[in-house]
Amino acid sequence: MSGRTDSDTHEHIRADAGTDADADGGDLAGPEGDGGGDGDGEYAVEDARRARWTATAAGAVLTLAGLAASLLRLTGSAPALVPAAYALGAAVCALGALLGARGRTRRALWLLIAGVMVMAVGDQSD
Repeated sequence: MSGRTDSDTHEHIRADAGTDADADGGDLAGPEGDGGGDGDGEYAVEDARRARWTATAAGAVLTLAGLAASLLRLTGSAPALVPAAYALGAAVCALGALLGARGRTRRALWLLIAGVMVMAVGDQSD
């Protein structure tokens, strides 16, 4: 026996979950946005998990869309810059999905935005 009680274990899990969810400096406010009280730890962990899944799923969808657009433009008569821009944007979105899966949701969001902007440049070059 390690001498730990159930309440010690729960506090340790809650403390670890809070630092994991707030790894990139985000604000873990509860549903009312009060910044975290005694009962907000459960909401913070759930919100962080939802943000990780959302960033990962959005990054995967944008990556697939960028790769599909790149392949479609590659088979057409578009300049070489167009499929390259779509492929580069897809790669940036894939990196955003990877960071989102690791809990870096704020950086993932910015990478997803940057990836879509690179794809938009490719679209405008067409």
